[in-house]
Amino acid sequence: MRLKSINIPPIPAVLMAIISVQSGAAIAKSLFPTIGAPGTASLRIGISAIILLAVYRPNLRKITLDQWKFVLPYGLCLGAMNLVFYFAIEKIPIGLAVTLEFIGPLMVAVLGSKRIVDFLWVLLAAAGIILIAPWTTNGVDILGASLALLAGAFWAAYIVLGGKISAIMKGGDAVATGMLFAALLVVPFGIFGEGLNNLTPQLLGMGIALALLSSAIPFTLEMKALGQLPARTFSILMSLEPAAASICAFIFLQEYLSFNEILAVAFVVTASAGSTITSRR
Repeated sequence: MRLKSINIPPIPAVLMAIISVQSGAAIAKSLFPTIGAPGTASLRIGISAIILLAVYRPNLRKITLDQWKFVLPYGLCLGAMNLVFYFAIEKIPIGLAVTLEFIGPLMVAVLGSKRIVDFLWVLLAAAGIILIAPWTTNGVDILGASLALLAGAFWAAYIVLGGKISAIMKGGDAVATGMLFAALLVVPFGIFGEGLNNLTPQLLGMGIALALLSSAIPFTLEMKALGQLPARTFSILMSLEPAAASICAFIFLQEYLSFNEILAVAFVVTASAGSTITSRR
């Protein structure tokens, strides 16, 4: 079955995207020692662009000026978000990076909220983030934390631009075109950083899996969801990212959750479930 023929409801699409991204993160981390963060990001975004362009075959000549005004910055934000995040997790743990990064989409949720109940879900999700983030831990790399926050800013812009472009352009064409410009931004970092010089057939295979799990599949699912969900609802659902990162760390790295982290997972899951229920009213 071709990817563009799959019709998945928006909420399950977001949840599937989260699982896919966090599975891909485990692969990405294993590639860092060999090809580095820029090389890994280049491999992920470059292969994703090839896959999406082959699947959707967008006609770039038919894209209107109004569409270009959104799809171009959408693609650049997409590339910058991933590249900066990979630089961040070179310096700080993935769970902390995802938590700090999520401040970006959380701000989208706060600014887009108009009902009291929506604001309450945001507060609950924020409480979960505060519990997950090891604010009291000494020795946190400031540069890594700053990069994670910058990635969050690009993530917020990606959500806003994705919502706008999905209203005026087919989701598949938008994400494929956006990924093309993301690749044009990111791949040079991998080439000039010389990380791709260490590429082997095995690493290339892992790169293909990384591209599918971390970019091609989740970004397509998210684009479909963004066209049907309010930006604030999408943002709160994405609050599962810090929890998913913590769970993946437990599964793949045997990192046990503290009481506060378990409580945080409960908070973000409740916030996501609550936003799902209220968004149907």
